[in-house]
Amino acid sequence: MAAVALPALERAVVRRVVDGDTLDVIAGRFSERVRLIGVDAPEPGQPFAVEAAAFVRTRLPVGRTVWLESDVQSHDRYARRLAYVWTTRPLRGDPLEVRRAMLNAMLLLEGYAVLLTVPPNVRYVDLFRTFQQEARAAGRGVWAPAARTECDPAYPDVCIPPPPPDLDCPDIPYRRFRVLPPDPHRFDGDHDGIGCER
Repeated sequence: MAAVALPALERAVVRRVVDGDTLDVIAGRFSERVRLIGVDAPEPGQPFAVEAAAFVRTRLPVGRTVWLESDVQSHDRYARRLAYVWTTRPLRGDPLEVRRAMLNAMLLLEGYAVLLTVPPNVRYVDLFRTFQQEARAAGRGVWAPAARTECDPAYPDVCIPPPPPDLDCPDIPYRRFRVLPPDPHRFDGDHDGIGCER
């Protein structure tokens, strides 16, 4: 992926890290809850949830300045602002800079989050997929050998546990992910190799 034309960035100040993929910031004169685009960190009580949140807190202590980059949609259905969060102001937006300075990418690279693709917010999806594959190959975080056993191999790009219980698309946060036979949860209803397309 070549450098991208960077859209407008908004400066913000970290107020609080909520969890591995959510934080509260002050942007302008307003307090906003920010949900990181393209990644899904473990929820409280799940393996690596504490580590993911701690990783974010070390990168973004309270009072730290960050830069917010939007994608197509500005907010999700919970009124959270959707953003790519840069720890330093990007100059080029090339893959190396994304790797080094974008929090969303850092979480994927360290295995503290998995790819979560929610169109139309897919500006960095190809790069994020590469970063996740790198973390998985290296056995980092949720991809560590002990954690990997909880991920069904029929869904190689996301981490979904094997049945039981039998899961349906509304039960998981992933959309449009690769599915290999035997597809034990039957996410790929039309057998085109892509799960939970709607």
